This record gives sequence, structure tokens and C-alpha cells, in this order.
Amino acid sequence: MPLGTPGPEHFIFIPGVLMIGIVIGFVMGSRSAKADGERKRRRARE
Repeated sequence: MPLGTPGPEHFIFIPGVLMIGIVIGFVMGSRSAKADGERKRRRARE
């Protein structure tokens, strides 16, 4: 196989890694948003 052409594994590996990154980012972002909302609610009570 020439060096310039990606193999068929790239069509599975690259989108797979992209999807894992999207899921991890979504989970971390939702946790951060929940924590920020809770922090704002605590400040509003005081």
C-alpha cells in the first residue's frame, strides 16, 4: 500500500475516536453546568 492512501481501518478508527471525544466532552460539560447551577442557587439563597 502506498504511503499516501489511508487504509480502511482509518474509516472506523477516526470516527470512533471522534465519537468518544464528543461523548466525554458532553459528559464533562454537563457535570460542569450542573455544578455551576448549584453554585448559583446556593448564592441566591444567601
